Amino acid sequence: MGHAYKAIQWNHHKRVYDAVIASSVVVFVGGFVGVGKLVWTGERAISDPVLLLRGLAVCAFVMLHVILCIGPAARLSTWWAPLLYNRRHLGVTMFLVALAHAALATLYYGGFGGRNPLGAVLESGTFRSISGFAFEWLGLLAIIILFLMAATSHDFWLNNLGAKVWKRLHMSVYVAYAAVVLHVALGVMQSETSPVAAWLTLSGVVLVATLHTVAGVREFQRDALAARAREDEWIDAAGIDEIPPSRAKIVRVLGCNPIAVFRHEGGFSAVSNVCAHQGGPLGEGRIVGGCITCPWHGFQYLPHNGQSPPPFTEKISTYEVRVRGSRVEVRAKALPPGTPVEPARVLPVERVLGDEEQRQGEAR
Repeated sequence: MGHAYKAIQWNHHKRVYDAVIASSVVVFVGGFVGVGKLVWTGERAISDPVLLLRGLAVCAFVMLHVILCIGPAARLSTWWAPLLYNRRHLGVTMFLVALAHAALATLYYGGFGGRNPLGAVLESGTFRSISGFAFEWLGLLAIIILFLMAATSHDFWLNNLGAKVWKRLHMSVYVAYAAVVLHVALGVMQSETSPVAAWLTLSGVVLVATLHTVAGVREFQRDALAARAREDEWIDAAGIDEIPPSRAKIVRVLGCNPIAVFRHEGGFSAVSNVCAHQGGPLGEGRIVGGCITCPWHGFQYLPHNGQSPPPFTEKISTYEVRVRGSRVEVRAKALPPGTPVEPARVLPVERVLGDEEQRQGEAR
């Protein structure tokens, strides 16, 4: 988050992330061209421009699968969280690779006549048969959607379009994915005799569908196990060692928003798991620079009061937390958004024993 719009808010992590993306693209495409020249020789040799445009296409297709898998994978394992935080950088890079493929293919297949290259390519097929289907139109549809997503990926557009419009626009990535899969199925798979392209495409579709299904089922199961509690009741959240530093444990209460219990600087704080921006799962994020950072779009909140750091004004509900023995407990009642709550801390053993003796004495 930043109070002024910048093209890219660089930091060390983002520089490393983007350097890895750029170098991976170069290595992937270069390796594809190099291996292609070694494998396809003699009468089967493929020209360098065709190898390059195919390498760009495969690279963009693989990147699109990675992008679609990051979300559900991050819900299954926090290992994917670093990729989730900067997924928009990966998406913009993927669009540029796909655009390079589209531009090269258009110039190579439509640039040798007197007609407009794009018109020549788009009019080369038909919609009346599968073998000669005008699959280029599907590619054009995907490029348009990916362009709109890349062009509006900055927070400036998110703020000015509004959260709902922006989210719906970016959910169209699944339309683009379907168009790309059909583009491949009705294009290269119709001319290739090898089943490799078909098997790889099918494997990718199965992987994306499986991850989304498993993540959805896991979420349904967690909701089904939600605790039943009155507002004034304390709920067992986790053992003190079950919550890693700067991370959270999500507690589900029947009929209420999930609660994210964070461990930070030796204490425990609880806030609503629902980000005030677009409903992102705060508990799947982590504390960065002293702020709970939403894994979806980077919105931040202070752990002890649920308020965004100045000059931002977003607020989320907070909850009372306490530590009893080796367990962390949270009160089910949500406090008004932005209410400060003192973090719960692990008490010394002597204090715990003293409190226990006092409670026993009162009971007698």
